[in-house]
Amino acid sequence: MKKQPFVTKEQIEEIVKTYPTPFHIYDEKGLRQKLADVKEAFSWNKGFTEYFAVKANPNPFLINIMKEYGCGCDCSSYTELMLANKLGFEGKRIMFSSNDTPAEEYAYANEIGAIINLDDITHIDFLKGIIGQFPDTMSLRYNPGGVFEMSNGIMDNPGDAKYGLTKAQLFEAYKRLKEEGVKNFGMHAFLASNTVTNEYYADLSKELFALAVEIKNTLGISLSFINLSGGVGVAYRPDQEENSIIEIGKNVKRVYDEILVPNGLGDVSIYTEMGRFITGPHGALVTKAIHRKNTYKNYIGVDACAVNLMRPAMYGAYHHINVLGKEDAVRDHIYDVTGSLCENNDKFAIDRELPEIEMGDYIYIHDTGAHGYAMGYNYNGKLKSAELLLKEDGSVDLIRRAETPKDYFATLDCFDIVKGLC
Repeated sequence: MKKQPFVTKEQIEEIVKTYPTPFHIYDEKGLRQKLADVKEAFSWNKGFTEYFAVKANPNPFLINIMKEYGCGCDCSSYTELMLANKLGFEGKRIMFSSNDTPAEEYAYANEIGAIINLDDITHIDFLKGIIGQFPDTMSLRYNPGGVFEMSNGIMDNPGDAKYGLTKAQLFEAYKRLKEEGVKNFGMHAFLASNTVTNEYYADLSKELFALAVEIKNTLGISLSFINLSGGVGVAYRPDQEENSIIEIGKNVKRVYDEILVPNGLGDVSIYTEMGRFITGPHGALVTKAIHRKNTYKNYIGVDACAVNLMRPAMYGAYHHINVLGKEDAVRDHIYDVTGSLCENNDKFAIDRELPEIEMGDYIYIHDTGAHGYAMGYNYNGKLKSAELLLKEDGSVDLIRRAETPKDYFATLDCFDIVKGLC
């Protein structure tokens, strides 16, 4: 698969007259098509809802676009709950999936009517001590333990994850919640990250749907919804084939009809939380080459750093790179593409084959629409960049301004020691 930028060199040259690099830019047309595809893929399920994982990209302008397509919000913190509430998402359109949760966050989630997805059996008593009466609807996060492996070899290790309840705890927790007066029950599970296969959701569904039947037969509880969470990934590398959400939806329907329908559970709603899949490919980090260094290796220094995109530094993650205007040029040079942090892992690419890069060239880093800006930080006193939206008509909107030194010092503004800095 050839990875092509959704903006041209000429467009960027025009944009930087107003908004200097670095910046994240998002493709509205691509995002809307992705949302329409997700909606179509699960249109067979009457109660289907995509709860966009806010942690992937918390920009309210993008989340408002998702709202147009019937999405809800999956939140994991107080401020994410605040954002979803402020944007007008009604309670049941907010899923609160957190762990090691402070009391005030549970209290606020309950106050705004969010669906609370409990991560541990001990949180039942913890939550009861905070809110007293349980809401009508509650969800539980399941962790089967062991290793999750698929026929194509893609796997993860749920048993090593800090999230969720064991099977025995899950059954005990449903029983407890039923005794507490809860009427509507959900189940949530996340077993593998960033899968590039159309079979992951189907394999996960087999396990969860069979468990739902066992819960019904054992406890007399018919689940209202099953949340397949995230895990549908992005083809970060050009040799990977993109997931087809239409095929994924068909595969889940097949398993749904095989397991749930014959067991009297044909009205179970399917929920998803596909943050990375929805926004990841429709965002890019655009930065400019500002230095060339030749020592033991050949380095290209750019005006972005890990503050703007920390996945390569944190995970060794691969993000494809194009030099704008040289998309079809021969990749006959080997570079490390680096930022300016005082850390040796501040590299967007290591030993990457690229066309010859000249100072002033614009570097387009693919697939930063999820866990890009959202994971930014201020180490070394670096400031987070602007976010731009490339509209369907080709115009560009600023949807988050770049940080300034005043923002950096804002939490110290009540102290005399820093007054006058900004």
